[in-house]
Amino acid sequence: MPRTDERSMDRLSAGDRSRVERAFAALRERGIEAAFARDRAEALAWVLDRIPAGAKVAHGTSTTLLEIGFVDRMKTPGSDHRYLNPEWTKEDDPAKRALLRAKLSLEADVYRGRVQAICETGEVIGADATGSRQAFYVYGPPHVIWVAGINKLVPTLADGLRRVREVALPLEDRRVRSTGGAGSHVGKLVIYEREQAGRITLVLVGEKLGF
Repeated sequence: MPRTDERSMDRLSAGDRSRVERAFAALRERGIEAAFARDRAEALAWVLDRIPAGAKVAHGTSTTLLEIGFVDRMKTPGSDHRYLNPEWTKEDDPAKRALLRAKLSLEADVYRGRVQAICETGEVIGADATGSRQAFYVYGPPHVIWVAGINKLVPTLADGLRRVREVALPLEDRRVRSTGGAGSHVGKLVIYEREQAGRITLVLVGEKLGF
């Protein structure tokens, strides 16, 4: 199981390091493994290193995964994994695309994504308009990896819920509108209290990433 390399937190202030260590201990008590990456480059290397040869890989829409370069790397020809996202995004019919996305995502060996808040008390909060990401975090793929910036670390569950509505949602709404969409809303909100050990890993990155 992945563990935090003590040297990887050498750039953190004493206060931030204490917060991370407190959160990681609480996460592990709840069955969620945790690892720390200094920056987005280290996070990308960490995530890529955990893709077994021949694995089927899928992910939800994620600013964080874009920022660390994961999505671009998945599109690189010649890799020894099966990248599932292009298989459903090329379907033109919306209804067929939704069904194919659900089928392929459920069949993934490894599902990558992001969350909106990580509490120092060990809870993790994820939210979507439709639930298209939370569905596969909750059930299905045998391995799930979340990548999140340290900006998403909060003291308590109440702080995490506040962050979803007052920080993450306005930024996501702005992003969606900038692409010509109608905006966003919190349609599905999941609080991850406890997980089967070995299924979910959180990679916390020591810089600001995503919403």
